[in-house]
Amino acid sequence: MKQLYLASGSPRRRELLTQIGVPFTAISADIDETPLNNESPSAYVERLARGKAEAGRGGVVSDADFCVLGADTAVVLDGKILGKPVDEAEACAMLMMLSGCEHEVLTAIAVRDGERCESRVVSSLVRFRNISRAEAVAYWASGEPQDKAGGYGIQGLGAVFVAGLNGSYSAVVGLPLCETAELLGHFGIPCWQTLNAR
Repeated sequence: MKQLYLASGSPRRRELLTQIGVPFTAISADIDETPLNNESPSAYVERLARGKAEAGRGGVVSDADFCVLGADTAVVLDGKILGKPVDEAEACAMLMMLSGCEHEVLTAIAVRDGERCESRVVSSLVRFRNISRAEAVAYWASGEPQDKAGGYGIQGLGAVFVAGLNGSYSAVVGLPLCETAELLGHFGIPCWQTLNAR
């Protein structure tokens, strides 16, 4: 069976991949994440996921047959990508924009082996309740928003802002498990391997 590498530093993605019983080795794959001129948010996340899988593939020295999984998530409001906030002011501004609104979360995944690369983009809609500025400041002080696209984590303290979700919860966290399992299956990597090992 092919060995799998996860080209991501995200602990959330590691947890999700472990959840579906897929053994993997986490590696880093640093790429330029600057959006291209006139690039759509969907094209942007797919390009980054594929780029991370490619960079990860180039960083592994192995004679064995292996695949690399790359992923990227973007929070999109009114067609604009909200990245990771650089400071409290930016984080609070993001939360105030998202307050009382519905926004889109796009997560792309890509799997690359020696011959081919396949990718998927999953779109989910998240609706926030109204958020006060005091809540936004307190949330920033928790430290959670600092490395999160859109300045919040649905799987953590930020869950209290989420009034509704239409789509894939795991995709909003960072790895759409249904699509990931399907894509890995195309490369001969089944899920639930850890169950079979017992």
